[in-house]
Amino acid sequence: MESGSRGAAPGGMSVSAVLPAGGSGERLGGATPKQFCAVQGRPLVSYAVRAMERISWISDIIVVVSPENIETMKTIIEKYGHKRVTVVEGGITRHRSIFNGLKVFAENEFSSHLLQKPEVVIIHDAVRPFVEEDIVSKVVMAAKEHGAAGAIRPLVSTVIASAADGCLDHSLERARYRASEMPQAFLFDIIYEAYQQCTDYDLDYGTECLHLALKYCKTSAKLVEGTADLWKVTYKRDLYAAESIIKDNLSQQVCVITNGKESLVQVGFLLPESLKSQIKDKRCAIEETQELVDMLEKSNIPLLCPVVLISVHLDISESNSFSIGMEDLATIKKFAREAKKKNILVYGLLIQYEDPLLLQETVSSAAALIMALIKDRNPELIGQLLVA
Repeated sequence: MESGSRGAAPGGMSVSAVLPAGGSGERLGGATPKQFCAVQGRPLVSYAVRAMERISWISDIIVVVSPENIETMKTIIEKYGHKRVTVVEGGITRHRSIFNGLKVFAENEFSSHLLQKPEVVIIHDAVRPFVEEDIVSKVVMAAKEHGAAGAIRPLVSTVIASAADGCLDHSLERARYRASEMPQAFLFDIIYEAYQQCTDYDLDYGTECLHLALKYCKTSAKLVEGTADLWKVTYKRDLYAAESIIKDNLSQQVCVITNGKESLVQVGFLLPESLKSQIKDKRCAIEETQELVDMLEKSNIPLLCPVVLISVHLDISESNSFSIGMEDLATIKKFAREAKKKNILVYGLLIQYEDPLLLQETVSSAAALIMALIKDRNPELIGQLLVA
């Protein structure tokens, strides 16, 4: 939940990033531009900003948005606690927006105070939320050596050209070509000079930054093999795919609080083994969960996605009756409703078994239920006491 601490960039360079986020999202459909669409309750652009922000050696992050979305972006920055971010007004095209982002480091009129010019600048789409530090570092190091660098991926489909009559003219040999992806990185002076020399046609119809460096500065970019998660959210189906990936990532982060007693310590070993996570043994689940919620609230840490808290009650019973009464259930439900307002989802889970020989089976069932709750994050189930 916290940004990484500031550190030195690879090779001791000063590095900043420009994230163009001015698109209208026409291919996505709907009134909301894709970069502002909510994924797990959080705007897509926030994930991309956080990906850059977590890289401690990136000094400044410039987010370029259309004029009508400047206040929206500033609100996102404040709500999610983003740091080192400057919002800049974009142009009518992608290249014009990127150029405006670069001008923040070189021209006073585009910034209230001129930011320190970096040696290397990263350009990354605001709708590519899954970029990792490793590929960013590789691209930055390649840019330092070659002047420009960009991530690439193998082509999925064969590229063909059609003739004037609409029939096939020719096709390209797919093995010889690659798809240009993001992130890309440049020595700042090279990419800024390239943009300064651009024609209006380049600025209005071009899309490839690496081509500008080659065309105007004779800088041949180093191509770096990228990972499969560099894809861009373009269509509505991509939002669903992004949500699935984010849920999978979030499912690795869980706090399970139990009221386990020493006699049930075996469950404390079996459950985390099944979950591949960490379990904290507590004496009184609701009180401890309340303390954890209070701690999160007082820390002022922005909860970027719904946080899942699962209160696990362990019970050995010789009858079919539950050890938790109606009053306890009402307390759990009330507490869960209040926690939901703070973006915290609280679930209850009762692990009840009679036969110690069936303990492993019961715990495995509980682990599967826990993982489903973590991944789905269904707000309709909060406050329920589910039984494993």
